[in-house]
Amino acid sequence: MTALPALGVYIHWPYCARICPYCDFNVVRDRGRTDEQAQLADAIVADLEAQRALTGPRRLLSIFFGGGTPSLMDPAQVARVIETARRLWSPVDDLEISLEANPTDAEAGRFPALAAAGVARLSLGVQSLHDEALALLGRNHDAGAARRAIAIAAATFPRLSVDLIYARPGQTVEDWRAELEEVLAMGPEHVSPYQLTIETGTAFDRAVGRGALVVPDEDRAHDLFEATQQVLEAHGFDAYEVSNHARGEAARSRHNLVYWRGHDYVGVGPGAHGRLNLEGGRVATTAHRRIADYIAAVRDTGVGFERETLSPTEAAEERLLLGLRIDDGVAFDELAILGLSAGAAKVCHHVELGLLVDDPHRLRATRAGRLVLDRLTGALAT
Repeated sequence: MTALPALGVYIHWPYCARICPYCDFNVVRDRGRTDEQAQLADAIVADLEAQRALTGPRRLLSIFFGGGTPSLMDPAQVARVIETARRLWSPVDDLEISLEANPTDAEAGRFPALAAAGVARLSLGVQSLHDEALALLGRNHDAGAARRAIAIAAATFPRLSVDLIYARPGQTVEDWRAELEEVLAMGPEHVSPYQLTIETGTAFDRAVGRGALVVPDEDRAHDLFEATQQVLEAHGFDAYEVSNHARGEAARSRHNLVYWRGHDYVGVGPGAHGRLNLEGGRVATTAHRRIADYIAAVRDTGVGFERETLSPTEAAEERLLLGLRIDDGVAFDELAILGLSAGAAKVCHHVELGLLVDDPHRLRATRAGRLVLDRLTGALAT
């Protein structure tokens, strides 16, 4: 029997206790919006039901709660959403259920309830183990809370990922190496070190414009990137994606691989994106960003999103952009419409530059290529 097509489910929970100055996600302050949150949970469940009618039977690989801060979500509602997704699609035996969390003491106290609800993989937004850096980043926890949360999470969930931010103002390579070493000593099997980027419209963007915030220059950022790779490789971590490192293949984020390998995924919750292969082509879904608009759309139309069918060229360009992020890249036959093959002049040129691997079957970026991924994919797609 042919296996059902694979599917991931993404749930966006937009509430945060505090909005970080570097964040450009679709988030709002969590200020006692109890009634609204209950309505949103109802809308998410209804949206999942409606999207099942679109997708038909699928093999469910992963469920991911992102945000925002989904660790602020009522664990009973988390359990309800998980049960709904498992009922609507056919879960694989080792279904991955992940949730993002912040390491405040209050949220760490909810970890056992979230685990009981079905969460097995926690992605913990530690960001730093230095109090001064956490203050700069606008975080609502200190280094002591971060260390306590890592310990509780490691004892509570079968899988633990830790997020960190580097290339911070004034950060030295030596300090960053020591910080990474301390995190790794706590035992996470997955680490996501993100280079600080200044996103347009954020508080950090405005601070840089005023000259109040000075980020490391390109050379220092490159040195910090190389130090990241060296420390993690020395501890047995594979850099399977630009900013994601795992100790062994089983520790890789299956949900993120759904995106990067071009599988289908359902997106529910305000601002969530989805990609579905339906009759007529690959469909992009985009949920309404405002919470009230999303709830109203689900109530009035049955779904919370608008849809657009991508052209074959647009779908291939997106496959290129996402596929080059990971170490196994993209098969050339998926990119034929872009004129890309092992012998194509632009491919050979970037192999000579050391940005692409010399591979007759797949388009794969080298470490140097992943470092300039936006520029590389732009050159290949045009």
